[in-house]
Amino acid sequence: MKTIANGLILKGTDLSPVKENIVIDDENNIIEISKDAEEGEIIDSSNKIVCPSFINAHTHIGDSIIKDEGDGLSLDEVVKPPHGIKHLALESASDDELIEAMRESMWDMYNLGISHFIDYREGGLEGVKLIKEASKDIPITPIILGRDSSFYGEDPDYHQVKVAIRKLLKHADGIGLSGFGEIDTTVAEIICEKCEAAGKISSIHVAENENNQFVSLEKTSKTEPQRAFEAGFNQVVHMTNPKNDDIDILSKSNSSLTICPRSNGALSVGIIPLFEVLKTGVKPLIGSDNIMINRPNLFREMEFTLKIMKGFSKNYIAPVEVLKMATTNVCITDSISGKINKSCIEEGQNAELMIINQKSNNPYLSLINRTEVDDIINIF
Repeated sequence: MKTIANGLILKGTDLSPVKENIVIDDENNIIEISKDAEEGEIIDSSNKIVCPSFINAHTHIGDSIIKDEGDGLSLDEVVKPPHGIKHLALESASDDELIEAMRESMWDMYNLGISHFIDYREGGLEGVKLIKEASKDIPITPIILGRDSSFYGEDPDYHQVKVAIRKLLKHADGIGLSGFGEIDTTVAEIICEKCEAAGKISSIHVAENENNQFVSLEKTSKTEPQRAFEAGFNQVVHMTNPKNDDIDILSKSNSSLTICPRSNGALSVGIIPLFEVLKTGVKPLIGSDNIMINRPNLFREMEFTLKIMKGFSKNYIAPVEVLKMATTNVCITDSISGKINKSCIEEGQNAELMIINQKSNNPYLSLINRTEVDDIINIF
């Protein structure tokens, strides 16, 4: 039994700042939150913020073997399968090299307060097994979305696609696809149907590049997000370049949105109109994307996002809304909350939280603007 005492707690899914104590039992469950609660070991958190742990909602952790390469190249030259430089690097690396690089990145995420991450894992079933091996004995939860080469091409074998899906879903938490430029509509629909039946996540990159939107409209008269929502994907990633009614359709869909602004900036593909997205009531998640481009640091991601989006929209965006993207939006997003066991700071929840030095009177901006890894005092 232990008590986190005297800290400023960001409580519940709204991250309400309250001065209360948290009692945690020996199974790491939060059993009481109140001003007078005090049992067992006392952890004095005076002048500290008690914040839920982070979820990095979109990574490509295999890219850990190829950090900071491809600068100045186009999106397709860097990441498009099968000939992007990252895919060539993945193919040439040994299993041991991949495992060691992924382990290093997972420890980096853990030390940055990340307890969960959603990874697009290349390499088919073997790729899924590699990340599971890499994550052994690391106190972090990977949500693994696999993919298979049979999904791609203009004339896929649908039977083979279904076989690959069955094999992947026995070991992975879902399927994550590169985009509609590599798959046809039928493959997308099969994947969504099979993932839904298995209670697992179906995810796809959409509208990352404006040209992809033009190609999609020319070929199908539909945008990439529209096709994703119609197919039934639980999660769409990026939507940097929405067209037509994409944002409105998103708000009425059963899909969650994950944004990756630093990656979009690094790859020169644009800035998502986040203010317009938030106005519709959508609650996005946030991810750092390719580790070859970005360190998986959500403090950096949030600061970049808050400031660039305010500058781009010329409107106020509340810092707490950006912090929720990294912490509690996943708890209230119906399409994936039941598939990802991530807690907030409430009684009856698992204690997934961190104690951080408070640098200013505004706890949200203290975390987003001023926190460095050395400011994280304890991680639960």
